Amino acid sequence: MQVVDLMTTDVITVSTETGIRDAARLMFRNRVSGLPVTSPGGALIGIITEADFLRLEVERQDGATDLGETVGEVMSPGVVTTGPETEVYDAAKMMTFQDIKRLPVVDDDSRLLGIISRADIVSVFTRPDDVIEDEIREDLIRRVLFIDPDELNVTVTNGVVTFIGEIGTRNEARLLAELASRLDGVLHVESELAWRLDDGE
Repeated sequence: MQVVDLMTTDVITVSTETGIRDAARLMFRNRVSGLPVTSPGGALIGIITEADFLRLEVERQDGATDLGETVGEVMSPGVVTTGPETEVYDAAKMMTFQDIKRLPVVDDDSRLLGIISRADIVSVFTRPDDVIEDEIREDLIRRVLFIDPDELNVTVTNGVVTFIGEIGTRNEARLLAELASRLDGVLHVESELAWRLDDGE
């Protein structure tokens, strides 16, 4: 699954000229923790987040008098971004290693296409078992291995995939288990497959 399959495209944005108070209201009313800052042409030029407002509050309490009035004065310009074709796995790694809650999704010209958040990635684990089973049967067994799915017993329970039956070769059994384990929503694969030909090393 790619970022484009999960990202939110209806993104609330602000400009560098947006007032700080207006940005705060937008974040509060829409229950978002950050707002992308875009140019008039739609290019991403920064982001303003809860962390920026926390910093402003600390500075205010410490006696600072010139905190800035517009988003452009307080935003974070160095934004970690990703592309729409990035694998969700890679986006999750980026968010983990960078310790960020969201990734703006941009095209080759840095135009904002959407945003993917931690919550979007969490949703991967909510995929229904029957959807996962259908993907295994039709996409992996039928289209990749060219086997009639009815020849194997495939069950998915709470994200755990179980294979029972007999398959052509040992390598096919290994490949099927490996591919299934990479599907979104799969937590574990239990393979009880036998094979007619041992072509393994």
